[in-house]
Amino acid sequence: VLQEMEEDDQVILLSALEDERAADVLEAMDDDDAADLLGEMSTADQQRLLELMEPEDAEPVRRLMSYDDTTAGGMMTSEPVILLPDATVAEALALVRNPELSPAIAAQVYVVRPPQATPTGKFLGTAHLQRLLREPPSALVSGVVEKDTGALRPNLTIEEVTRHLATYNLVAAPVVDDHDRLIGAVSVDDVLDHLLPAVW
Repeated sequence: VLQEMEEDDQVILLSALEDERAADVLEAMDDDDAADLLGEMSTADQQRLLELMEPEDAEPVRRLMSYDDTTAGGMMTSEPVILLPDATVAEALALVRNPELSPAIAAQVYVVRPPQATPTGKFLGTAHLQRLLREPPSALVSGVVEKDTGALRPNLTIEEVTRHLATYNLVAAPVVDDHDRLIGAVSVDDVLDHLLPAVW
């Protein structure tokens, strides 16, 4: 519920909680939403709550907070569906069935070389759900990856991200660093959150 509230109301509610409870709430939120919420708080509050969070939950939030809000890096989630090249189509389909994934994030899987956690090894390409549904379950995802839609850099502006999604008719796009390691994905719902008027 907190994740869907207006940012001002989120800050008021989170500030009313005891610090330990507030940190627990931030850990339960999507990392990009937690980063946006913390970005509305004072630097002292940010640091205090990040220190109370579990390190594995705090690290991706810190990384997202290092980017400007209206760039690909600031809008992305660092937890898209990621697979290694030797994963099967059946494994990919099992992962995208997760009901906790948004439809935009579940629409494709990103194939990378090890390591699998962001920032990953070299980004190899995207396997779209529609393509996966047409392949035998035993086929490898490395055989169905697409590279022609390219990847975003974290410093791209919201206008450039929007143009990329529209050009290729995508609901999400990978974000890679200067070494072509996958660091996250920007979905169309993240972009719309920033484009719609504040009172929407």
